[in-house]
Amino acid sequence: MALHLWFTFFLAYLATTLTPGPNVLLVVRNALRHGPAAMGATLLGNLSAQLLVVTGVALGVGVLLVAMPTAFLALKIIGAGYLIYLGIRQLLGRQPGASTGGVAPAASPVASWRIAGEAFLVSISNPKSMIFLCAFLPQFLQADRSVTGQFIIMYLTIAMVVVSVHVLYGYSAFRFGKRLSGASWVSLIKRLTGALFIGLGVRLLAVRAA
Repeated sequence: MALHLWFTFFLAYLATTLTPGPNVLLVVRNALRHGPAAMGATLLGNLSAQLLVVTGVALGVGVLLVAMPTAFLALKIIGAGYLIYLGIRQLLGRQPGASTGGVAPAASPVASWRIAGEAFLVSISNPKSMIFLCAFLPQFLQADRSVTGQFIIMYLTIAMVVVSVHVLYGYSAFRFGKRLSGASWVSLIKRLTGALFIGLGVRLLAVRAA
């Protein structure tokens, strides 16, 4: 991939990633509930899903998904349902770390795998990501260069952007959360993130393949 084309790709993907979505919200929630260590587990799950999505785009799975309305609808319902489930659980669940000023202790190794799995499911069950990358990535391919090599470069760039932006959001939320010692503030943030998950799930139901 030519340097100028890569730089254009980098800027374009950075612009889209700066807009908060389900993955960013999940990083923020986990940072507030479990501390900075949970951000790493969340990113691991997210990037693993992104690798599968980019591979699927390279193999033409994204085009196949668009061409099969039933499969797209099923994946959309699963993704939206999972986001709504996370939101309801966030609203109704017991707030962790309430006795420690609203900041939960760092996640245990077992919890980290659970967090990574949750992030993977949020990312992989969102057909909007597959459709977006299916339309976005081919615009930066050069016919005279290795397609495989270009997809590898694009995935590594995606990973770099995602890690940078998500860590920025997550760490900022964690630092902000440490300043909020009142239980009412902790409860407010909990309810806000829960409502946002539900809103994102409902919004996903309105997404169309084309």
